[in-house]
Amino acid sequence: QVQLVESGGGLVQAGGSLRLSCAASGRTFSSYHMGWFRQAPGKEREFVAAISWRGTSTYYVDSVKGRFTISRDNAKNTVDLQINSLKPEDTAVYYCAAARAMYGISSYSRGNAYDYWGQGTQVTVSS
Repeated sequence: QVQLVESGGGLVQAGGSLRLSCAASGRTFSSYHMGWFRQAPGKEREFVAAISWRGTSTYYVDSVKGRFTISRDNAKNTVDLQINSLKPEDTAVYYCAAARAMYGISSYSRGNAYDYWGQGTQVTVSS
């Protein structure tokens, strides 16, 4: 069992930065791939980024490449999402998720690949 708690969201102006963090409970955190998803109002949940259980591989949706960076610290049971050059279209609730590491990280862009989800943190970008 893994419990996930996101933090770091807020209201920021376009062009600004935020660092989202996800704290995980459980002794097996390092055996899970971790992902970030987001859901904007009226839209479906969207994959954003994923990182392998060792932190050696990452995967991003094309729309955030170069602006978002996912990282993890297995000693602290945390996974972070650094978001730079924020745009109004980045406004959404951001969720972290954990998936048992069975395949390569590129297989983890679908929500149904994940076993555990956090409650989300709101990011609002003003223009």
